[in-house]
Amino acid sequence: MKCKINKNAAKVLKEMLETEEAQGKMIRVYVTYMHGDHAHYDLKLDTPTEHDEIVETDKGIQILLDKREEFLDGVWIKYFYVPQEQFEITNPSKEGHGHHH
Repeated sequence: MKCKINKNAAKVLKEMLETEEAQGKMIRVYVTYMHGDHAHYDLKLDTPTEHDEIVETDKGIQILLDKREEFLDGVWIKYFYVPQEQFEITNPSKEGHGHHH
């Protein structure tokens, strides 16, 4: 499985991982809702399960992805400061499938 993150997302995710709440946990991207051929994504702190693949990003952050969910393969995590601070998680490999966090 593949996962990309932009520089801003890497900075924010590293800050999340340095919190006390994150001790022993990793960042998980997951599908919150699917309708038709469209998926909505979110992220949270979590621990690996038997169904997960730990994906190493080019920014040195490991992301948990459930191998059973095809819409997670190829996700791209971006973080923007304007017009408001927010994550955007999309999957360019699944044309037209993505949603703001």
